[in-house]
Amino acid sequence: MKLTYRLFIGFIRFVLPILALFSKKVKLFVEGRKLTFEKLKPLQGTDVIWFHVASLGEFEQARPIIEEVKELVPSYKILVTFFSPSGYEVRKDYHMADVVCYLPLDSKSNAVQFVKWVNPKLAIFVKYDFWPNLLFELKKNNCKTILVSGIFRENQIFFEWYGKLMRNALKSFDHFFVQNSESKELLKSLAFGNVTISGDTRFDRVYKILQQKKTLDFVDQFKSDQLTIVAGSTWKEDEALLIDYINTSDNCKFIIAPHTISKKSISDLKAMLSKRVILYSEREGRQLENYDVLLIDTIGILTNIYAYADVAYVGGGLKTGLHNILEPATFGIPVVIGHKYDKFKEAIDLVELKGCFSIKNQKEFDSIFDKLIQDESFRKSSGKIAGDYIQANYGATDKIIAYIKTMLN
Repeated sequence: MKLTYRLFIGFIRFVLPILALFSKKVKLFVEGRKLTFEKLKPLQGTDVIWFHVASLGEFEQARPIIEEVKELVPSYKILVTFFSPSGYEVRKDYHMADVVCYLPLDSKSNAVQFVKWVNPKLAIFVKYDFWPNLLFELKKNNCKTILVSGIFRENQIFFEWYGKLMRNALKSFDHFFVQNSESKELLKSLAFGNVTISGDTRFDRVYKILQQKKTLDFVDQFKSDQLTIVAGSTWKEDEALLIDYINTSDNCKFIIAPHTISKKSISDLKAMLSKRVILYSEREGRQLENYDVLLIDTIGILTNIYAYADVAYVGGGLKTGLHNILEPATFGIPVVIGHKYDKFKEAIDLVELKGCFSIKNQKEFDSIFDKLIQDESFRKSSGKIAGDYIQANYGATDKIIAYIKTMLN
């Protein structure tokens, strides 16, 4: 298995530069990793706490812990590594970290060099993204290592007959903080007893957002006391349903924050809408209350826009992978998503509780939005379920920080 994994990493290292010629995302992946070890140099000889996240969603899970750790041990340096360009490009300037960089490919030589240079006092992996060579090297160097907001499923490689390498990699963790009892039981089946059910730290993140809610004057002006639907992180599959509904709707306003905000994609989306449309970048000097649709062609403000929604649609659940539904839910509004959400515990929970509604086609999309718009009592009761769910599930960060205190003493 080790030989197979070594060959796999070697193949990836060979093929990625070729793929980078045809893909901007892969090019960022390759070029960014060329700078990793240069960026790590300032950390040599210092006390480092290392957080590794796969992408943006996992970063949001790490963020409340990072902020607490920074306050707990301000003399320590914080390193955050990303696997995905979509996460790194958004958070590469994160002010609470001393260094933000890509995780190098998991070759034996890279793992040895990375751990030697960083020499972390504590390594914190978030949710998943387990890399055997790095984990083995951390174990070899007696580095304390924990997993936070972890979630395990029985179809993962750890629980297959051919998953010995990955099962052995899990032995590098001193402790697992998992989201649910199913994950704890699965780890127990592998003879791991060092497991705590802590929940998901994203609840702490979004609950904190609620307490620090920011006002957005331009959204106030656009909304103008009318019922407003906010569609966040939408992909083309989501937008196809939205466009049809918006073009035949007369009784509310819409704010769309697409996942892709290239000039062409925004222009194409605008052209397909028959309503009065204004772009965020064109808002200055306009009477925003006179428009029906506001297109957000920037990043970083969606979370605060959700505060103005009466109903939210969160994209990605029709094809590519569901985006964060906790951000709108924390504001106590009902959420609509696509039908592919089985890997997201919060979506499963909220659909079951009826604070979130899943659709798979235009007919179902139209039906649920008509009901949410027209039936105020239904809309408010569904939103309350969503908001109550957030409040009932925050607190994971406190449990994790209590354990980290014992590890750093």
